[in-house]
Amino acid sequence: MTLAIVFLIVLALLFDFLNGFHDSANSIATVVSTRVLSPRYAVIWAAFFNFVAFLFFGLHVANTIGKGIIDINIINQSVIFGALAGACGWNIITWYFGLPTSSSHALIGGMIGAALVKAGPGSLVWSGILKTVIFIFVSPIAGLILGLSLGIIVYRLFRKSAPLKVDHVFRKGQLISAAFYSMGHGGNDAQKTMGIIASLLFSAGILGGKFYIPLWVVIACQGAIALGTMFGGWRIVKTMGQKVAKLKPVDGFCAESGAAIVLFISSAFGIPVSTTHTITGSIMGIGSLRRLSAVRWGVAGRIVWAWILTIPCSALISALAYYLARMVVR
Repeated sequence: MTLAIVFLIVLALLFDFLNGFHDSANSIATVVSTRVLSPRYAVIWAAFFNFVAFLFFGLHVANTIGKGIIDINIINQSVIFGALAGACGWNIITWYFGLPTSSSHALIGGMIGAALVKAGPGSLVWSGILKTVIFIFVSPIAGLILGLSLGIIVYRLFRKSAPLKVDHVFRKGQLISAAFYSMGHGGNDAQKTMGIIASLLFSAGILGGKFYIPLWVVIACQGAIALGTMFGGWRIVKTMGQKVAKLKPVDGFCAESGAAIVLFISSAFGIPVSTTHTITGSIMGIGSLRRLSAVRWGVAGRIVWAWILTIPCSALISALAYYLARMVVR
């Protein structure tokens, strides 16, 4: 294993760390904003379930990223560097502005940008890209519908209960929903970095003639995303936890449960969805249950624009990074 490959693996794990750091707000925003857990205990809770997710999910998403977005035969060290630079760069920019964008789509945009510069449109696997793009819209809508539906069911079941009792029940319930959501987050997002590292190892001939995900890659990626979650993206916590909609424990339970269901299903089918999009849609759904004005649609609009710009912007950063890498190599 050359020094360049080791450097790229470290860079990939840095992206994974930034993914956890950037998306930790998604895992803990509702449980913190409802004051069920303090920020310190919330990140520990989320990080633990981020890490153990590999015990419950297959590696379908990792395989999609590894060979289902761009032609694996055109992948080399410069392509991987460009993809990771594009994804990390966009993550840092959106973290600075407090925008809960998708690390997953930033990585996919990075892969697309580098592949286009190297080999043109023919190097793209359009079926995998189309599936991902469709779920940019499907995952938040599904999260919204499930969050709203769970809210309707729960509110009807507890309509005769005293507010204090409901609050007491769902403060405990939210620990469970937050755990499931964090598990779904770790199970979907960490696998994207696994796919990147495995494709790098495959292109270098280290995996032999068969593409697969080594166990050490699985453990390293789950550990990196969990560590990133521990450090937390506090700028985004405020946006997710309070600016989109004011939440109570019962609302947080419904939002996290709805998002977790979407993540579990998408991971089972190997679809690299955005955990950010999913939880945001679910929060909007439960927020609109009380009244449409409960959702701050102006903030939601800014978030949606950031979603739309993620793939093209990360692709542009990646293309520039790939071009610079090729200049240095020459």
